[in-house]
Amino acid sequence: MIDAKNLTPQQVVRELDKYIIGQKEAKRSVAIALRNRWRRMNADEEIREEIVPNNILLIGPTGVGKTEIARRLSRLAGAPFVKVEASKFTEVGYVGRDVESMIRDLMDYALNMVKDEMQERVKEKAAEMVEERILDILIPPVRKSATNPQKDAVGFNVNNATDEELNERTRERFREKLKNGELDDRKIEIEVKSSKAPMMQVFGPGGMEEMGVNLQDMLGGMGKNKKSKRKVPISEAREILLDEESEKLIDHESAVQEALERVQKQGIVFIDEIDKIAEPSTGAGKSGPDVSRQGVQRDLLPIVEGSTVSTKHGIVKTDHILFIGSGAFHVSKPSDLIPELQGRFPIRVELNSLTESDFVEILSKPKNALTKQYIAMLAAEGVTINFTEEAVAELARIAALVNSQVENIGARRLHTIMSSLFDELLFAVPDDINSGEINIDKAYVEKQLDGLVKDKDLSHYIL
Repeated sequence: MIDAKNLTPQQVVRELDKYIIGQKEAKRSVAIALRNRWRRMNADEEIREEIVPNNILLIGPTGVGKTEIARRLSRLAGAPFVKVEASKFTEVGYVGRDVESMIRDLMDYALNMVKDEMQERVKEKAAEMVEERILDILIPPVRKSATNPQKDAVGFNVNNATDEELNERTRERFREKLKNGELDDRKIEIEVKSSKAPMMQVFGPGGMEEMGVNLQDMLGGMGKNKKSKRKVPISEAREILLDEESEKLIDHESAVQEALERVQKQGIVFIDEIDKIAEPSTGAGKSGPDVSRQGVQRDLLPIVEGSTVSTKHGIVKTDHILFIGSGAFHVSKPSDLIPELQGRFPIRVELNSLTESDFVEILSKPKNALTKQYIAMLAAEGVTINFTEEAVAELARIAALVNSQVENIGARRLHTIMSSLFDELLFAVPDDINSGEINIDKAYVEKQLDGLVKDKDLSHYIL
């Protein structure tokens, strides 16, 4: 079993290879960047704070794996990760999101991550508390009282049991039934905390967005302690109450502190479409919707360089957060970014366009390959699907052909190709076909997709 927190660069690449085909340079760069975080945290204390991450700029057309590399990397590292789109940010003073919101999002994500881990640790104790709460509803406990012997019709004592002892025996019988799942379908009425809170978002000049977050917290706090009654099966009640009891058992102050530390030491921010905020050197004027492009870059600069950002959970230092920029750079070039920002992304990796042979591997090798996804979906209906090697090769050829003729959208082309291939079959199952084995061969692929590829206008419209 690989320790996710201590992965070596080569182990990281091997893990990424399970999901992403090709792009060796990009995988090497992110693997080294991930290991460097471990190296920094284990370096001598005197120099530890001086070691800053080498931010990465991934350059390449859409659909070649830029976002997938960053997403899989964050899962491997078990680190707080947030993906943002640079085009959604505006310069301070304009209506829209300011760049500091990415750090606030990262902090929120980290806090949820830490709380989930803490709740997992107290799950056993929480389950016991839930069991008691359900039993209290089914068999309410009796008050402690003096002996109240049961008598028969003549008036003689049947036994010396108290109401409390009888109640406890009944509860134990029901406890066994609960554990065995015999009462899962029985409905009970439970009180749950109201999760509804007024939604409010404020956009505006500097600081207003954070003020909007605080206002939302204040207004949300008003209805926080309100409880509502719900009648649900015991199986569902157990899940609802487990979350509630786990929440009570965790130390929220410790969770916030741990989340802050994780964000500052291990946080990863993936900035997609960073090319959209670069001003092409051969452009006409700076008016219209692009007015704040350079402003966004200037606002982004201090965060990437290292600064402090105020969040509702505390102050976050961004000095050691890893930033991964990504963009196609069709219209603009990395050199069109302001020089200071360019300098903050020292590692630049160019991802390759996908070839026909890459498509063959993408359809067959990764754990989450589309062919495996369709096999699993139809298996749920009792239908077995088999792909021949020739069918996979033909799908790859068509994907590469359409990409070259229409628009190169990389591996995303395979989604539309496969959707068209299975359209007829997915509609027929389970009404017309509810069992059996179906072979997807080259002839079947040609039959379903040949007309689509020949008609360029149609393929342009659909694909």
